[in-house]
Amino acid sequence: MKALRVLGNDIVLGTLIAILSVFTAVASYQGSIADSKQNENEIKGMQNLNDGNAEYLSANQFIVYDYSMYDGWYTADTADKEEYYQSSYSDELQAAIAADPENPFSDDYYNAMYTAANEYWADSDAGFEAAGQWDNRGDGLQLVMLIMALGLAFAAWASLLPHESNMRVLFATLALVTLVVGLIKYFGVPTVTG
Repeated sequence: MKALRVLGNDIVLGTLIAILSVFTAVASYQGSIADSKQNENEIKGMQNLNDGNAEYLSANQFIVYDYSMYDGWYTADTADKEEYYQSSYSDELQAAIAADPENPFSDDYYNAMYTAANEYWADSDAGFEAAGQWDNRGDGLQLVMLIMALGLAFAAWASLLPHESNMRVLFATLALVTLVVGLIKYFGVPTVTG
């Protein structure tokens, strides 16, 4: 029990209060950064999702237009009309016809038409993935902050009690335990890869 009494020493308690305060502040600061990064990535993800949806709808309009022009070419009765319709094809349809005249509306054509939309959607998925990683980091830091703040409260209460009080030693011990647990949790907080 005498070995534990050293925890009730004013210098030890002051040191515990200082260390716990610093780690509480650091976890709080890093948690707010994580929350900010989460929001930033969610906004980017939503923006890319919306842009991808707009590009998809635009591609659908061009596909309908290509079908109309292709049907017009197919039913044209003069070379001038055929030329007019062919000159109105999208670059993607012209490339598809060059690649396979018998099947211009192949999967390659659709993939080419939806390229921009798919790129936006891939960026959106990456943004949401990063937001999830920052969210996990922020949650971990919030837990560290809670543990450190609890330890800080124990140390503060211990410092207010008389030197000979057993509760002073108990609160000091609990403050030290929460510091150790908080440090373990802090170094185990997930990092963000991207």
